[in-house]
Amino acid sequence: MKNGKEGVAREIMMGSPVTLKPEDTLDLANDVISLGRIRHIPIVDDGRLVGIITERDLIGAAASHIFGLKQKNKSALLKSVSIKEIMKKRVVTAAPDTPIKDIAHLMAEKKIGCVPVVSAGMVVGLVTTTDVLRYVESLA
Repeated sequence: MKNGKEGVAREIMMGSPVTLKPEDTLDLANDVISLGRIRHIPIVDDGRLVGIITERDLIGAAASHIFGLKQKNKSALLKSVSIKEIMKKRVVTAAPDTPIKDIAHLMAEKKIGCVPVVSAGMVVGLVTTTDVLRYVESLA
């Protein structure tokens, strides 16, 4: 608690996170993850959250298809698979005014590394494990 007030998601979330569409391909997700140095990408359709893809999902999907393929074949495969084929469709979300301790509890209970922050069905931010840890550190 800062100043006796309980912290909420909007205080620690990364606003306007990078998003992709279900029709986008894994090569684009791979580029965003690699170049943006991010691990979680909300998937939106007409502005509405429909799924999430993580670095781990991408590695797992790629490994199951790519094992033993040469780089040229790996690139071709990533271009041929759409995000909707591997994204997680059941996404744990929070509202901007959700207490940080509730988000931390959800993340630990569900064993997830991020929680998209949604308002009126639209993704307005993303809270990651790192955000929660930095918040906890600031309390000391």
